[in-house]
Amino acid sequence: MTTRKLPPNASVAVASEGQKMVAPAASRNAEVLCDLLARVAPHTGRALELASGTGQHVAVFAHRLPDLHWQPSEIEPDRRASIDAYAEGFDNIAPAVELNATQPGWHSKYGAYDLIVLINLLHLISWLEVETLVSEAALALGSGGRLVLYGPFKRAGELTSTGDQNFHAALTQQDPEIGYKNDADMLALLQRSNLIVVERVEMPANNLALVAQKPVT
Repeated sequence: MTTRKLPPNASVAVASEGQKMVAPAASRNAEVLCDLLARVAPHTGRALELASGTGQHVAVFAHRLPDLHWQPSEIEPDRRASIDAYAEGFDNIAPAVELNATQPGWHSKYGAYDLIVLINLLHLISWLEVETLVSEAALALGSGGRLVLYGPFKRAGELTSTGDQNFHAALTQQDPEIGYKNDADMLALLQRSNLIVVERVEMPANNLALVAQKPVT
């Protein structure tokens, strides 16, 4: 999703079978994210995944939540090819589209979704890009639709593990505009975007999931 210069361990994916790529992080967290979505997401309707990466997540989600029709998106062509390879055999995954969710205006083309999911991107983009992404996602949700954001965050402005401290330092050294975002700032941004914060869920490996809903109209 981002074209910023990142440290080597920030967005790792390696070639696998055919056009498929494998991201170790996606292999580790796919099942716990499925458990989360099975609990907080609508069970039917249209779902958009922003920054789908390799496609590992959307394939697992589509299997676990078969009554949601998934639209994956990604800016990198090789990863869109990987997504489509993982989607083979699924009738509830559309071909991956090129979408940069940090650019303003995309909601006008992609809208009325019942669910929008974003995994492990916010620490790799600037705060201005985060504001654009969240405001556009809020506009792209249909009435009562839910937004799920997952990844590493600061807690009350603090980095709460040595691993997080080291990773955040590597990110900001590479690009001072990126790095971990603060949980309270994210909750305030969701509310400014006219979304209702439904849950703040502590996840494995010191990650956090934020679940917000568009008011029902």
